[in-house]
Amino acid sequence: MSTTDTDTREGTTRRLPAVDWRASVVYVGFVLTFLFFAVTQSQYFLTPTNLTNVVIQAAPIAIMAVGAVFVLSTGEIDLSIGSTVALASLGAALVLESTGNWLLGAAAGLAVGAAVGAVNGVFVTYVRLPSFLVTLASMGLVTGIARQLTDLQSVPVTDDAFVWIFGGGDLLGVPTIIWWTVVVTIVGAHLLRQRRFGAHVLAVGNNTPAARVSGVRVDRVRMWVFVLSGMTAAMAALLYSGRLQGARYTLGESDLLSVLAAVIVGGTALTGGKGSMVGALIGSLLISMINNGLILAGLNVSQQMIVRGIIILLAVSLSLRGKKQG
Repeated sequence: MSTTDTDTREGTTRRLPAVDWRASVVYVGFVLTFLFFAVTQSQYFLTPTNLTNVVIQAAPIAIMAVGAVFVLSTGEIDLSIGSTVALASLGAALVLESTGNWLLGAAAGLAVGAAVGAVNGVFVTYVRLPSFLVTLASMGLVTGIARQLTDLQSVPVTDDAFVWIFGGGDLLGVPTIIWWTVVVTIVGAHLLRQRRFGAHVLAVGNNTPAARVSGVRVDRVRMWVFVLSGMTAAMAALLYSGRLQGARYTLGESDLLSVLAAVIVGGTALTGGKGSMVGALIGSLLISMINNGLILAGLNVSQQMIVRGIIILLAVSLSLRGKKQG
């Protein structure tokens, strides 16, 4: 072999792209977690009923994760999604109760989510306040409104059509809540990867000044991602209301950690510029599976929250480490 051939081969080797192992963490973690609980909790974990419950429990988290991917991909964060779930579910239930029209009830719930997202977007985009502080404040504000709206009372959802459509029915043998999750995830992935809006979202998160110079309407993009986040939280609220046949101010109160864990573990960069809808979906299933396995193992809610906190800490560490290396 000649020296030229050797140099050429070495040059080719040096030019090979580095493998982004972080993108595979969620898939490897999912498989290992599944195998762990399949072995340690085989009597209960592998039953069809339990596995279906894992997917159903993951559905609202996965839907909210779609909106969270857009927000985080721009380098922002939305802490108000859990409180938005509560207010949107109560708004939908109250309109449904007063009108008897499931379509108006659903529209009211989505409108509440869009309104909360728009308010967040206005303060972040035009008032120029940090999204962390804005959404932290709106989280408290929305929670207070939800508590005040019905004086801490639950609102029953008895409309058969609403219940069937939003989580309580089956279509072709598959719960409608799972169909909604698949549809929302596909739409989110299409927007992020196949449409100009998604390219602009990633450009804003990767380098805001460069995106602005390139003609991207940065403020408009940021505004829309918060609206989308609010609407996906509202969609999750409708599914909670339909599946549980009622709305309450406590709905969604513990979902924020799960959503952030699912999204960050799924490969979306906390600092912006990178997002994955499929990764967020798998991350949601992973979080749900962990919660389910811990319940089967006898752990309580507090211990489950500790595990989710550890997952977020590890995921954020990987995300920031990857950003620095990039």
